[in-house]
Amino acid sequence: MVKRSVELLAPAKNLECGLEAVNHGADAVYIGAPQFSARAAAGNSIEDIEKLVHHAHQYRAKVLVAMNTIFTDNQLADAEKLIHQIYNAGADALIVQDMGILKLDLPPISLHASTQTDNRTVEKVKFLQDVGFSRVVLARELTLKQIEEISAKTDVELEAFVHGALCVSYSGQCYMSEAMSGRSANRGQCAQYCRLPYHLLDADGNMLLKNKHLLSLKDLDQSDSLEEMLQAGITSFKIEGRLKDVDYVKNITAYYRKKLDGILDGNSSFKRASSGKTTFFFEPNPEKSFRRSSTDYFLHGRKADIIQAETPKSLGEPIGKVTYIGRNFFEVQNGSLLNNGDGLCFINKQGDLTGFRVNSVDHLTSTLSKGEGVKGKERVRILPAEMPNMNTGAMLYRNQDQAFERVLKGKTAERKIGVKLFFKESENGFTLQLIDEDNISYVYSIACEKQLAQKPETVHDNIKNQLSKLGNTIYQASEIHVDISEPWFFPVSQLSEWRRQAIEMLSSERDKCYARESRKEGSSAEYPVKKLTYLGNVTNKLSEEFYREHGVEEIMTGFEIKAEEGVPLMFTKHCIKFTMGWCPKEGYKSEFKEPLFLKNNNQIYKLTFDCKLCEMKISKNQ
Repeated sequence: MVKRSVELLAPAKNLECGLEAVNHGADAVYIGAPQFSARAAAGNSIEDIEKLVHHAHQYRAKVLVAMNTIFTDNQLADAEKLIHQIYNAGADALIVQDMGILKLDLPPISLHASTQTDNRTVEKVKFLQDVGFSRVVLARELTLKQIEEISAKTDVELEAFVHGALCVSYSGQCYMSEAMSGRSANRGQCAQYCRLPYHLLDADGNMLLKNKHLLSLKDLDQSDSLEEMLQAGITSFKIEGRLKDVDYVKNITAYYRKKLDGILDGNSSFKRASSGKTTFFFEPNPEKSFRRSSTDYFLHGRKADIIQAETPKSLGEPIGKVTYIGRNFFEVQNGSLLNNGDGLCFINKQGDLTGFRVNSVDHLTSTLSKGEGVKGKERVRILPAEMPNMNTGAMLYRNQDQAFERVLKGKTAERKIGVKLFFKESENGFTLQLIDEDNISYVYSIACEKQLAQKPETVHDNIKNQLSKLGNTIYQASEIHVDISEPWFFPVSQLSEWRRQAIEMLSSERDKCYARESRKEGSSAEYPVKKLTYLGNVTNKLSEEFYREHGVEEIMTGFEIKAEEGVPLMFTKHCIKFTMGWCPKEGYKSEFKEPLFLKNNNQIYKLTFDCKLCEMKISKNQ
């Protein structure tokens, strides 16, 4: 039975993040190109991409480079040149949105269809497969059933986000930032209007909700659904975060590495996509990295609790409720170990997030009754650096854990490739054969005179001890076999030198054996529809040519080239009426007059609800 490779894909803002992603168990890393990435603030030099490639390929981990923006005609020549540079740097694949790229003179680099290409249907995914993409990144909004259907009817690799920030709009279908500020989300410059506070108004101007972050989704966390997603057909599990720091990359990559290993160790149908075993020197915890609470989004069906209405910022891990407030201190029932210098926060009476620093912590004796749980028995007195204005009953969160952050600043993981060593006697001396876990082998021949040892009883142990010292390499000895006819004498320095040279040659062999996947040949498959509106994001002549070659008869110019008046600026599966319990399909009879509006300062947006599709559209109010 052929096992299916399973990939953990981690983000890299820069080279440091990429290296640590690999060290912490990523099977692949995605990183922004110097230009044209959907995170304009996270571009990287070709030199840094090449360094990351060298490190990743040692472990058979891949490097995917994001160039997933849309292009103007005058950018295409630069894009073509850059793609060749990326390929020559050794990258394994290119993540793209603009179909005009397929009309360029490309090197044989594998292409992945970005989630920005709005991949929600079997027809769309199959088309992308047929025109030469080796992988499709699915829309975050899909359910397990939808993923299963796409997997059953296509052959292309499927990638899905499992952790991190969520865009409220379908990816590639948000034009609010471009319309309101000239900063295009499709060009990596999103101004994040979805994270702003809004008033919700009815058609008569009545305020239904005041100053809430009604479009700010919680962060995605599918860590409890990985096995279900595997069975549904997902090959690559993607962590969001190309703007996140190295501590986030370490913690979240380690967390999902351990989760996936627990699944793979007990399932013979799947195998890990890269080499090496990662040892962690800390216990990863996603609550200790940036996150806006958590949601599994639509994976298991629609839920109301998917926004964090109070704040778009990170709350962190829940600590407990305030039980007593003194003049310069307060008390909380808490089972976690708080530290001096920790950062705490709470939502105040006005609905705003308020943060403060802990100056000192005293752990007090509890007077609670016997029936209460162990966690609740620890009463903690907190002296803040500055006393916040809070009330008893306020829920506290820790959004900065000093002790955990100190741990992350040190060495938190080590990744080693298993290697078997066979030391044998030969006619003219000895041989040292190395066979690594990928079955790559190198035989190092040693011509030398043989001399009997004065202490024959220690010879075998000395050889094994010296050959096992691989600490400063990427290898770890899994087996050592010694086969000699006599207890020969070996100077320690000589054994060390033989081991060093043999390991260097094995690494050279690994480099030679690495093979990148080539780009698939595309066909003349027909695009699923005959007409493309501005939602097709066609902003250059090559993209238009591509779609016409694949049967599209009518093509509108992309929004970034010609902004259409009055069209929806955002398309979302998140529905404010459903979130608030006002869904007519659930039997709610409206007590307000529609349409509804969102207001932020002087900007007003009209909400349109498509109850048949369970979608919400947001347009600028005319």
